[in-house]
Amino acid sequence: MKIYLDNCIYNRPFDYQGQERIALETNAFIYILENIEKGFYTVVISEASVYENNKSLDEQRKIRVASYFQLAKEFVVSDGSDIERVKSLKGLGFSDIDALHIVLAEKSKADYFITCDDGIISLYKKNRDLIKTKIIGLIEFIGLEVK
Repeated sequence: MKIYLDNCIYNRPFDYQGQERIALETNAFIYILENIEKGFYTVVISEASVYENNKSLDEQRKIRVASYFQLAKEFVVSDGSDIERVKSLKGLGFSDIDALHIVLAEKSKADYFITCDDGIISLYKKNRDLIKTKIIGLIEFIGLEVK
């Protein structure tokens, strides 16, 4: 299975772990990392992932997230043909960077774009017929996978 992880997923271990949801999502991310290492999932990263990570002001976080990127088997880049698709997704309410991530997930033919951003999930649910890659929350994804 091919997955594209939103940058919020990679950053979850650095968030305050005192909230149940954050701690649960951190553990879910660790579960996903283990399954990537075992070869159960193929993870895709993109130039948008790298760009967003490079904007981090926390040098240690930036280095650690970049180390997670090393697990990727595929790197996808945007080109001029993606501009109209990004504009289309922005028209649905997605931010610039979120639209670009979604376009690149679609371009890579990822089975899932996994996020912990409730806004992205909400917009996806309203527009699922217009988006080529399934967008799913981290915990929901784990629920599908753990049997």
